[in-house]
Amino acid sequence: MESGRPEQPARGYETRDANIRNLLIFGVGLCLLIVIGLLGSLAVFRYFVSHQSLGPPAWPFENARALPPEPRLQVTAPQDLKQYHAAQEQLMTSYGWVDQQNGVVRIPIEQAMEMLLQKGLRVRGTAPAGKPSASPAPRTGVWGEVRK
Repeated sequence: MESGRPEQPARGYETRDANIRNLLIFGVGLCLLIVIGLLGSLAVFRYFVSHQSLGPPAWPFENARALPPEPRLQVTAPQDLKQYHAAQEQLMTSYGWVDQQNGVVRIPIEQAMEMLLQKGLRVRGTAPAGKPSASPAPRTGVWGEVRK
């Protein structure tokens, strides 16, 4: 390093002072921007308050409540399940019409099982091919329904 300049030692700090004038301009500009933003927000708020009505205020003690659209949540699911099981049990243990015009009735499931044991099931292959059996078994439906 023979350029004619003496070597300067490395320093760990700045050797120049900060420019106070530039710092003040930046601070004043930042404050002006904040004030302009606040005044602009106030002007927009007042404009919307005067040009858009919000309607009547909400009343916290209103009793009328609009129900949401279907399907709704079950409020008492365990009770609903018990009622469903009771209705199904009543269907399986009682007599009733399924289709009165076509003569379809519902009989208790226990009686339907007894009738099935007494009469038996039709067995395939007892009649020759192409000919129906002489005595067809009664037609049954769901839950032991007997059709005419």
